[in-house]
Amino acid sequence: MKTSKLTKKQLAVLDFLQEFTEEKGLSPSYREIQAGLGLSSVSAVAEHIDNLVAKGVLKKVPGAARSLEILDYKHEDTVELFKVTMLSCSDEEKKVLLKAADILGIDVE
Repeated sequence: MKTSKLTKKQLAVLDFLQEFTEEKGLSPSYREIQAGLGLSSVSAVAEHIDNLVAKGVLKKVPGAARSLEILDYKHEDTVELFKVTMLSCSDEEKKVLLKAADILGIDVE
């Protein structure tokens, strides 16, 4: 994931989610995120979460509690898929794949 395109608050939410999930074994509730980051309201948390989902950084199951999952596009299978695909594609397709890899923060070269 390319964290340079995220706001400071969004990075803080991701860091909190990562630490909380590693420590507790499940994702935090919106109220726990609010308290942990000192945000003004649960709706502020929801807005940050929705923006992170829209950016493709988080995944959540609608209607399910504690379902937030940080997506990792740097997974070795994803990187390998990019590399293998680039071996047999046209120059134009390679440009598109390199741009996509850059957006996702994947090092394919």
